Amino acid sequence: MSKFLKKQTFLVLLALLIASSIMAQDIPGRIPVYEVPYEYPDVEGVKEVLNRVRDYYESTCDFRIIDVETNKDITDFSKPNKNALMSPGFAGEWSYTHGVVLSAFEYIDDVTGEEEFFANNTKFYDWVLEYLPYFKEHAKVFNKEKVGSWSRLANFHALDDCGSIGAAMIKTYLKDKNDDYLPLINRVDEHVSKNQFRLDDGTLARHRPQYQSIWADDLYMSVPFLANMGVLTGDNKYFDDAAKQILQMAERLYIPEKELFDHGWSVTSGDYDPRFYWGRANGWTLMAMAELLELMPENHKDRGEILHLYRSMVRSIAALQDGSGFWHNMLDKTNTYTETSCTAMFTFAVAKGINEGWINHVYGPVALTGWNAITTRVLENGAVDGTCEGTTFAHDNTYYYHRGKSIYATHGYGPVLYAGAEMLRLLRNEKIEVQKARINSRNSTFHYKLKSEWPKE
Repeated sequence: MSKFLKKQTFLVLLALLIASSIMAQDIPGRIPVYEVPYEYPDVEGVKEVLNRVRDYYESTCDFRIIDVETNKDITDFSKPNKNALMSPGFAGEWSYTHGVVLSAFEYIDDVTGEEEFFANNTKFYDWVLEYLPYFKEHAKVFNKEKVGSWSRLANFHALDDCGSIGAAMIKTYLKDKNDDYLPLINRVDEHVSKNQFRLDDGTLARHRPQYQSIWADDLYMSVPFLANMGVLTGDNKYFDDAAKQILQMAERLYIPEKELFDHGWSVTSGDYDPRFYWGRANGWTLMAMAELLELMPENHKDRGEILHLYRSMVRSIAALQDGSGFWHNMLDKTNTYTETSCTAMFTFAVAKGINEGWINHVYGPVALTGWNAITTRVLENGAVDGTCEGTTFAHDNTYYYHRGKSIYATHGYGPVLYAGAEMLRLLRNEKIEVQKARINSRNSTFHYKLKSEWPKE
């Protein structure tokens, strides 16, 4: 071949290589476009979200006792006023969702040392104790239990009425040591431990919606309270009962091939109960397990079995996470909407498991992408959007598919606060090194690595 042809061939090949390189960079779709930013969060950013949610939540109630007809403050408490009511708002409710928020505030105080969060706990419970005698007298005089969300206080009918918010009250007591809290804590214990309906084997249950029904939700409405009673009293019977609830509900609700919990079960349907894998029900289950694993004795006989359930559920939800970082309202049905509260619950549970060493650190990106998704649902004013409304234990997909979602579904606030607190711990976890994804890279992801596994350089 002549020198001229060699030179021409070389130039053609060089041109092809350059063109190929240019085309490789310019072909649309080679750089992934993420629905939710695929970024590594920072401590200050997480704190900003937590403070924004707290500010909004605090703003919802002004802590007044009012005449509902005139909307004027009641100042004379010497005799009951027929129209007396607590001023409305999330932050003044005696409700299980407020209990989750108050527990999260206490946890954030532990994680950050920022007292503004826990101050809400003392403010709320002191307010309850100050005016509870007045509303008890009110009920006697007017034969009326309906005093807003505080009607639950007059007579506990279900675990929803007292378990979650009772657990938060114990946590508050353990910090501020106000002995005035103890009679109400003991009333909650009397209901959970003695008065709440149970199956013959001791499993907590309801006669709703079917005769002798078990709800996965009730694991969170009972287990955290029982575990914290164990801490408060030092009596292992509470840890035994909490563990029994998880394991015996799992016998009816946990589906091994799915590694998920069915929302509910009843004697009516028994072994052929229809199965619906509602996101928040599984979230309640994982959060309840996390609290018990943290508080129960390390040598408790049931710890290993509960840890297995926890790990298997984490493995399952990791695979079910949507590409946006969210989870769907019905976990196994991707044509249901992505939902905020279960996403926050799972993000918390995964991050918590890594921080405590219950699950492997390789799950780190699951928590990270979950948190990034959550932040897109926290509005500028701090309201949490995209949370499924309160949901009964139902028996048809049509019902579950069409649940509403809004900022007024308060089930999302506590889990978002918990998720943020646990993400702060994960970001500060000194045992882990994170290889971060490169921005605008064709092939780059997050790798969480355990430092102790790698040889020192």
